[in-house]
Amino acid sequence: MVEIKTDASLDAMRAAGRVVAEALAAVRDRAATGVTLRDLDESARAVLREAGAGSPFLHYRPDWAPTPFPAVVCASVNDAIVHGVPDGYRLRDGDLVSIDCGAVLDGWVGDSAISFTVGRPRPADVRLVDTAYEALDAGIAAAVVGNRIGDISHAIGRVCRAAGYGILSGFGGHGVGRTMHEDPGVPNEGRPGRGMPLRHGMVLAIEPMLIGGGGDGYWTDRDGWTLRTTDGSRAAHAEHTVAITDEGPRILTAP
Repeated sequence: MVEIKTDASLDAMRAAGRVVAEALAAVRDRAATGVTLRDLDESARAVLREAGAGSPFLHYRPDWAPTPFPAVVCASVNDAIVHGVPDGYRLRDGDLVSIDCGAVLDGWVGDSAISFTVGRPRPADVRLVDTAYEALDAGIAAAVVGNRIGDISHAIGRVCRAAGYGILSGFGGHGVGRTMHEDPGVPNEGRPGRGMPLRHGMVLAIEPMLIGGGGDGYWTDRDGWTLRTTDGSRAAHAEHTVAITDEGPRILTAP
């Protein structure tokens, strides 16, 4: 069931989204050679504490997960696509990092992700990250009243495939509201004009997940959470929580 939010609820979700944006900015500012992934998680925790916000990630355990998630961010490095568990790994020059973060404020959730390189970037990584954001922008541009879910999916997939990248199989965006994962699902590839019509008050997490090697496959690391590319190529992930409104897309997790 898809919950249609009131305008007041969208404003409340925007407040949660600002906290997410601040947490991601803090993580990005701290990321440097020698900094651990746990350090990045602690930077996000500090922002959540200061804002009086909770985390929808911490202790989250879907049916497929072997253990509750132990952190407030997912930190995925190089061939890790999504769901990376922050640990003692120290960032190295040239690493490609994706950080996914959420916040719960006054009962409403915000969810967003960024990708960036540490130190001297590889040109191929710059192109991969830029394309992830281009695909995100294309998906957001299609998130308008009168379109359908398939229009968002098609816009994302077209950008990714044109650049020669793979798309993480079986994963995509989702509804957001009182919980982090709500209906409807938002695939990262699809046919235009298909799927649920978009209405004022719907809120979606739009999140391209690109695989640099061009394939769509993945394998699950022994931590039971981290999804890695089957070919060892690098990956990028970009995400915003977006409200569908009569005035156009409203990015609730924008800085």
